[in-house]
Amino acid sequence: MLQPLAVAKLLKAVIAKEQPGLVILGKAGVDDDCNQTGQMLAGLLGWAQATFASKLQVEDGGFTVTREVDAGLEVIS
Repeated sequence: MLQPLAVAKLLKAVIAKEQPGLVILGKAGVDDDCNQTGQMLAGLLGWAQATFASKLQVEDGGFTVTREVDAGLEVIS
């Protein structure tokens, strides 16, 4: 079984080659639904992240994300 850090490093290499402006990952995966791979990838890239996103709005120069938190919904830019 692949470990989340190994997957994040592989994705980092693909991202370095392809240069996307946005990367979207699902919550469930090889990390037993622990949501580790995306967070590790963001850390390796030095990029911001928004976990448990339920809505994404693309704006000039950035994004606004609505995310699910224990208390309901949180909106971050």
